[in-house]
Amino acid sequence: MAERKKKTFESSLARLEEIVKAMESGDAMLDESLSLYEEGVKLIKYCTKALDDAEQKVKILQKGEDGALTEVDFMKTEGAAE
Repeated sequence: MAERKKKTFESSLARLEEIVKAMESGDAMLDESLSLYEEGVKLIKYCTKALDDAEQKVKILQKGEDGALTEVDFMKTEGAAE
């Protein structure tokens, strides 16, 4: 059995770009187009989750009033509205 490559954000994004090119070319038959579309949707979900997870990990160091460095969520410093 062939060994599968580990899925990464970068490999998923590259595959998604291939799918878009194949679908835009218009050369694929209907069944193949549907299969590509379904694969693309799964890759978009994977990439979105990967980006959301990475965003949760992003932290910055901010100097407090006492001069001490504290770790703060990146989104809180950007004034993001929820």
